Amino acid sequence: MRGWTILAASALLSACVSVVPSSSPTVRPVPTPPGAVTSAALAGIQRGPEIAGLGFSGSDASGALASFRESCPKLLARTDQSGLTQREDWRPACEAAAGWPLGDASRFFSSYFEPVRIGDGAAFATGYFEPEIRGSRTRAPGYDVPVYKMPPELERAWPDDMPESERTGRPPLGRYDASGKFVPFYERSEIVAGALANRGLEIAWAADPVEFFFLQIQGSGLLRLPDGSLMRIGYAGQNGREYVGIGGVMRERGLLGDGPGKYSGSMQGIMQYIRENPAEGEALMNLNKSWIFFRELDTDGPLGALEVPVRGQSSVAVDPKFVPLGAPVFLDLDRNEADGLWIAQDTGGAIKGANRFDTFWGNGEDARRIAGGMSGRGQAIVLLPRGTTARLQNR
Repeated sequence: MRGWTILAASALLSACVSVVPSSSPTVRPVPTPPGAVTSAALAGIQRGPEIAGLGFSGSDASGALASFRESCPKLLARTDQSGLTQREDWRPACEAAAGWPLGDASRFFSSYFEPVRIGDGAAFATGYFEPEIRGSRTRAPGYDVPVYKMPPELERAWPDDMPESERTGRPPLGRYDASGKFVPFYERSEIVAGALANRGLEIAWAADPVEFFFLQIQGSGLLRLPDGSLMRIGYAGQNGREYVGIGGVMRERGLLGDGPGKYSGSMQGIMQYIRENPAEGEALMNLNKSWIFFRELDTDGPLGALEVPVRGQSSVAVDPKFVPLGAPVFLDLDRNEADGLWIAQDTGGAIKGANRFDTFWGNGEDARRIAGGMSGRGQAIVLLPRGTTARLQNR
């Protein structure tokens, strides 16, 4: 999971879904108060175009099939927060995927799935990648940025001053202070200043605070150690404090744009500003109070929210209340490199609502460049197991 919290399933998931034919001019979601569309079950779905006509390539389909196959054990054991599928819906496709030849992957998807649009299907996609930065397992000259594991005192509880009537859902994250009062956990600026120092919580040390800041946003990454070997670290938890997108802050301050003295709105442009303005850049980073804790991973890829490795150009982060984790997703965007078939295997703090996606590009310079500048709009088709829409329509 990319350094973000998965929300608990809504009690509204039991509501029925409105399924309308693709020729219908409107989508008819279940009536609900304004602003209360919190799941695909409430947004409504409509049938999409035939899968055979979507036009994804053989190599695209084979990568998606390999990722879908890895997802199957989780699909058959978890509850779908979107309210669209049940565990047994996935069994026929998963049983077939186990022995299906990758060279015939396109036929697999057209044989076992049916296409739907969630809401109007209007998609917005960004990108993320697995960064590689310099690091060390032990503190050494030039490696001074701590990479912390989860602190044992970080837990969920209700503050004493919160009325019982407001204690719904999951309790917030925080800690008990010296007086025994439950308080918010340390924010980024406090952790940077040493709130967790000298307690043996460091699993590694990074060389560059700016690179590490962006690795935290990605939620996982690789540390290139002094001997040239790699250490993969993945999301272990978050401090429960507010995430602030510093790109949005820079835009509000008039720092981004094409004119003189402006910076690109890409990750690369934001990093350039921070490096050229170190004091202002540090203050900007500290506006994001969120802090990500890590664990070392012994996997051949970073782990997504589905707890399987995410794969470059095959895995996509979604809001699991609108897209079932493990589901294939076809994107047709104004950024052609992101067109094609993806598997929903991850989530993200900024990935909220219907048809919001974050495409994963792997690691390396090309992945960094594409993900850093990815911003695409178009249409999204979610592939559900055959028979799913008929059941939804009849319940």
